[in-house]
Amino acid sequence: MAGRNGRTVRDLRRANRTAVLQRLYFDGPLSRFELGPATGLSSGSVSNVVADLIGDGLVEEAGSVDSDGGRPRTLLRVAPVSGHMIGVDVGETRVRIELFDLTLTELARAERPLEQQRYEVEVIVDHIRAGITEVLTTADLDPERLLGVGIGVPGIVEHTPDRGAVVHGQTIGWDAIELESLLRSGSPLPEGVRYFIDNGAKTLGQAEMWFGAGRGARNALVVLFGSGVGACLVTPEVEHGRAVEWGHLTVRVRGRRCRCGALGCLEAYAGAESLLARWREEGGRGPGGTDEETALTSMLAAAYPADGTAADPVALAVLEETAEYLGAGLSDLINLFQPERILMGGWAGLQLGSRFLPAVRRHALSYALRHPAENVTIELGSLGPDAVTVGAAILPLADFFTCGGRRPDPDPQSPQPAWRRALQERAPR
Repeated sequence: MAGRNGRTVRDLRRANRTAVLQRLYFDGPLSRFELGPATGLSSGSVSNVVADLIGDGLVEEAGSVDSDGGRPRTLLRVAPVSGHMIGVDVGETRVRIELFDLTLTELARAERPLEQQRYEVEVIVDHIRAGITEVLTTADLDPERLLGVGIGVPGIVEHTPDRGAVVHGQTIGWDAIELESLLRSGSPLPEGVRYFIDNGAKTLGQAEMWFGAGRGARNALVVLFGSGVGACLVTPEVEHGRAVEWGHLTVRVRGRRCRCGALGCLEAYAGAESLLARWREEGGRGPGGTDEETALTSMLAAAYPADGTAADPVALAVLEETAEYLGAGLSDLINLFQPERILMGGWAGLQLGSRFLPAVRRHALSYALRHPAENVTIELGSLGPDAVTVGAAILPLADFFTCGGRRPDPDPQSPQPAWRRALQERAPR
């Protein structure tokens, strides 16, 4: 039955479950008494929802705490083994697959290195399928217990009602690739386990905002600095983030050719791939035949030698120029969106790290308008190289919360959902 606002009793129950689950997840352990003001629910509603969630195996007791003159209050928390997610990072140097429990503790991982220009769609799909099978086998986990598989990819992701997630990855040669459909064909997962696919910069941003250096910020930009560059914008209006193709902002008319085919993109000057190319073009003593991560490590060692030898002037000059391009690109984001916080992540951003960031910050603030520049901080992300996979795993987790912790039963004829049976049958290992 629907109320005046169109919400049914079922909608209300789902919203109440979501509220309790999220508060326990982010702020727990909490007592029933504390959950009332934290969620805005009455004590009766809290008791009913908690009983329901405990019955589903999603919430468990976690000790007790003394109360003021009364009986000790039982603390509650989300049960870590009540759900599992897989996060996948389709990166520029490797495909990384990680299995997490509900509290995002890593249980298993698999990595598939990518050879240069190995973005053939079937190769990537095979890597993802094999990696999913490997992590499930390593953890001895029944795939029925998965909440879903989240995947971060390069490019623009279009979500369609008939074809699922379609990826437009111009820089890697993906033209309207129906990635979700390809993964479902021959998938190692049960029919009821969903794939959640989104832009890698967005999943990085989601991770930093939920668990990293972005926590507490209302307006933030999270920048992914790797072979190319991208960004995720988070505002109160776009709380789950929006991918921004920042790397294809034109910074020089008729400039260097970018991987996307256009001239003068920021990525053609500030991405790690172009940074290394410019070092070689200028006569730098870079190693040949190595992957980008190893090459960038060598470039940093040449520019900032730790043994007291003379710095490679070409490497140093290219890095300084790259810092200015990145800073100028960030100033555009500052002027356009006026964020309170900018975070830099991605494998290249993490490698360059604190040594590189002060120069980027200096250029960004010098190019930006004074008022927004005075109200923004620019820092490194705090989640390290696994941030994209963590953010990808958040995609099914967020859906799980939205559904109030309920999952569709892959077998509608079953008297008891398969995932609930799996929870009740689990045994300590």
